[in-house]
Amino acid sequence: MHRILAFLLAFILATQVAEAQPPYKINWLEDGAITAGGIGGAVLGSSLLTNKERLTETDLQNLNSKDVNRFDRFAAGNYSAAAERASDIPFYGSFAVPLFLLLDKKVVGNAPEVYLLFAQTMSITGAMYSLTAGLTERKRPNVYAVDAPLEARLHKYATNSFYGGHTAATASATFFAAKVFHDFNPDSPARYYVWAAAAAVPATVGYLRLRAGKHFLSDNIIGYTIGAATGILVPQLHKKKEGSSVNIMPFATPTYHGAVLSLSF
Repeated sequence: MHRILAFLLAFILATQVAEAQPPYKINWLEDGAITAGGIGGAVLGSSLLTNKERLTETDLQNLNSKDVNRFDRFAAGNYSAAAERASDIPFYGSFAVPLFLLLDKKVVGNAPEVYLLFAQTMSITGAMYSLTAGLTERKRPNVYAVDAPLEARLHKYATNSFYGGHTAATASATFFAAKVFHDFNPDSPARYYVWAAAAAVPATVGYLRLRAGKHFLSDNIIGYTIGAATGILVPQLHKKKEGSSVNIMPFATPTYHGAVLSLSF
């Protein structure tokens, strides 16, 4: 009987250790500093965006859609206030997607680490977009829309077309959530649907921003790629190396019955 009890105890302890081990390795000081740096970059980028020189009516008179590259030219002149409003729904909604990870008991026990990585992901995404848009002058497609309200064409952010910030941020949030779910549940059959949803939401945002005349197709493709890459790479770069594990195995001799704790790297 005592051998059975020893085995059961070892099995329970091994299960608890396995559940307690998150797939990520976090350094709170270093990762906190990276996140703070991302936030600082986003603040600096926002300042650049705010202080950009605004377009004038004279600038509008000198516009020619033929100056837009052939790949993007079809979108020059797009304008839809309804599409712009619609794009905000999945955009803002995507920021709440990682909260659904709390429905996973495996994630709940490691929530502080997971959400530090989420903050890091979004701060990096925000910094890259705002600094890029702040340092470039690409006009939005709706600037070429002669039927659009003058207010829209001369908006203070009318030269922030490169690259798609809404699309990038949405992709970062959804792909981050999918990546974390996959890492905690590598054998779950639901992971295929999670990844599909993660891909579809920012694609929808990009389409709506294209229709709205806020970004050209290339802006959205680049934003989607950068956002998805950031959402995946931040968790991936924090993953523990393969082969590092803690195991508890039953052990018995004629005079001893218990368990052995082993740590491998």
